[in-house]
Amino acid sequence: MKQLVAGAREWGLELTAEQVQAFELYYRELVAWNERVNLTAITGYEEVQVKHFLDSLSCFQALTGLPAGRTCIDIGTGAGFPGLPLKIAFPRMRLTVLESMGKKAAFLKHIVAELGLSGVDVVRGRAEESGREPGLRESFDAALARAVAALPVLLEYALPLVRVGGVFVAQKGSEVEEEVEAARGAMTLLGGELAEVRALDVPGLDAARHLVVVAKMAPTPDRYPRRPGIPAKRPLGG
Repeated sequence: MKQLVAGAREWGLELTAEQVQAFELYYRELVAWNERVNLTAITGYEEVQVKHFLDSLSCFQALTGLPAGRTCIDIGTGAGFPGLPLKIAFPRMRLTVLESMGKKAAFLKHIVAELGLSGVDVVRGRAEESGREPGLRESFDAALARAVAALPVLLEYALPLVRVGGVFVAQKGSEVEEEVEAARGAMTLLGGELAEVRALDVPGLDAARHLVVVAKMAPTPDRYPRRPGIPAKRPLGG
């Protein structure tokens, strides 16, 4: 895990030997499960360190103002990205990983147990439904999402889950300005306000990366999120 350790160090993150061992185990289990469950197209040792682990850890740069015992929800987490790498690096975080596909949720439960992670809940479900559940709605300090959907759609998935005063962090690539402009109407409707768009240098990754950070300024109206499938079909502000 030399690339992971060196890259994290460039950001001021010093991973312990135990954390590095956890990432090694994560990698082995990811590759083993991927032979029978379609978790990821990225399986090379160096590639996973950069494109999954380091890329996930980059989100911490938008979470530094939150309390040490922050509650985070990772929406459409897939194989656990970005939530589980962040949990390994910041063990005091209380994390919920949300995934609609049963086989991926089974992997998540397996890897959480294998890694011995406490304070992690695996929830199988869709964001549109979870955003209406009393135990989840407006309950989190932060929501995270990576490569799930266009920003106006992501906002309707995420902001109903974030408490007022919290943030939503979306990981995006290079073409971000137009997407942010298209999402401003959705931000306003859902109680959010753009806090920043942060350009990132992920060590070892040539592609441009950005964190879009949206602050939750007011409660989300009760009518959002709309029923499953509607946010993607009819994005707010579109």
